[in-house]
Amino acid sequence: MILELDCGNSFIKWRVIHAADATIVGGGIVDSDQALLAAVGGLAAARLAGARMVSVRSEEETDALCEAIRQAFAVDVQVARPVIEMAGVRNGYEDHERLGMDRWLAALGAFHLAKGACLVMDFGTAAKADFVAADGQHLGGYICPGMPLMRSQLRTHTRRIRYDDASAERALSSLEPGRSTVEAVERGCVLMLQGFAHTQIDQARALWGNEFSVFLTGGDAPLVQVSAPGARVVPDLVFVGLAMACPLS
Repeated sequence: MILELDCGNSFIKWRVIHAADATIVGGGIVDSDQALLAAVGGLAAARLAGARMVSVRSEEETDALCEAIRQAFAVDVQVARPVIEMAGVRNGYEDHERLGMDRWLAALGAFHLAKGACLVMDFGTAAKADFVAADGQHLGGYICPGMPLMRSQLRTHTRRIRYDDASAERALSSLEPGRSTVEAVERGCVLMLQGFAHTQIDQARALWGNEFSVFLTGGDAPLVQVSAPGARVVPDLVFVGLAMACPLS
């Protein structure tokens, strides 16, 4: 079994797969290292032979989690590192080490699946877009606040905006003009994400005509799917790239 980890600033996405065929044994999203160790340890069938990780955390935090996994499960963790070129994709940043590893691995995974030009959009805490040309050249991308950040900022800085998560979920049953604060905020944020997606697709079309693929990933990808007809929703796209960057037998 192989443990795969995508460590963001707020949450850790994890899964355990069979090494032979990548069949998923278990997985989920947790909000702490301790919760991760408990969740993985709860898989009675998971006898880990290895682990690999992509992390946007600090070096100290990443090293601490790797050591905790080694202590708990007696496996070393391969951590994906920035490189200039891999699997036919060339990093487009002026300083290749500054490109977020989650974006880099999603670009690797998308290009591998598309076998050609592709636009990758990731809708998580931040909304991110990356462009990879048909020859594998990463052209750069865009980052803006995602749904959680937009919602949090409005709740934090606007005194009268107060509502719970259940109300937020109910508000998204429609995108008609909101008739309450929660509806106005939630639906407005979704429309901003959809506008972001529209703009990225227009950019890709200006670059490549209709000869490109669109990939959506991240927890809020379903909210923008209507704005990207024909897009492939690949929830574990980062893990596709992670397997390429950190192969384990």
